[in-house]
Amino acid sequence: MTPTVPNPAPKATAATADDEASARAVLNRLRRAQGQLAGVITMVEEGRDCRDVVTQLAAVSRALDRAGFKIIAGRMRECLTASEDGGTPAMNEAELEKLFLTLA
Repeated sequence: MTPTVPNPAPKATAATADDEASARAVLNRLRRAQGQLAGVITMVEEGRDCRDVVTQLAAVSRALDRAGFKIIAGRMRECLTASEDGGTPAMNEAELEKLFLTLA
């Protein structure tokens, strides 16, 4: 009887590598926004100048928007790939548009 050898782990495809890189980029943006938000909270607690607080708050908002756009861009890529492969996209164009507009 021959011993069975387990199948090696599947190699990461280009899409998987892209997904992982995209997830890392989103997480980095969210962590940056988290740090900026902590700074805004400290500024408010310290009674800092309104202009400085609002400027930093705007930076947090932009960081969150960019993370959201990155997530949507990745989702759009998944939907396009599914369509090209003959699969059914998880979201249709109207749903993607609605999702995109929630950030606008």
